[in-house]
Amino acid sequence: MGNFGLVARCSAVAAGAALLLGVAGAAVAEVNYGDQDVDVNVQIPELNVPGVLAMTVSGTSATLAESGSSATVRQFTGTLPTVTVTDTRSVDEIPAGAGWYVLASSSDFTGETGQAPIGAEHLGWAPRLIAGGDSGLVAEGDVVDTVMDSGPDAVGLVDQELLALAFDSAAIAQEGQWTANADLFLRTSATVAPGNYTANLTLSLFE
Repeated sequence: MGNFGLVARCSAVAAGAALLLGVAGAAVAEVNYGDQDVDVNVQIPELNVPGVLAMTVSGTSATLAESGSSATVRQFTGTLPTVTVTDTRSVDEIPAGAGWYVLASSSDFTGETGQAPIGAEHLGWAPRLIAGGDSGLVAEGDVVDTVMDSGPDAVGLVDQELLALAFDSAAIAQEGQWTANADLFLRTSATVAPGNYTANLTLSLFE
């Protein structure tokens, strides 16, 4: 076919483009000869598969900004993305006496340019139950302070601290969904090296 074929194909493409432009640019008078509605129906059957207990988190990161620092302690605060626990199981699918709980552990904060790490014991939180606590059988975890504070809870998010828990999964099965988040706070000495730091906070759902 050679060049003739290439020219023919190019001409066809050019003609098609011109045709489309011509149609788009033409002014066409529209005449309505009547309307007809169409009902759109759907039947959503009941699920016949086993229900599940699952957790989702509304985001993959949280940013802390300096707020409330003093002459001796620097503080950086933020908010944990919303955590949602969903239970689609029927009562007879839930083990007797079972309850679920969400725990969290943090890694150390690593400096972007080689600064000394900030230990996970410097990160604390104040959990907050947002929705799903009407039954009184779902509760938020306790405030966890940092190593810069004092008291028995001044341990930081080092090892599986509680965000929220349900005391009896079967008793609240009809509720189906619960949400919680937490105020985060990082407290360090006033002499902490400046720069960007990153830690990984791992959230886990158990029953």
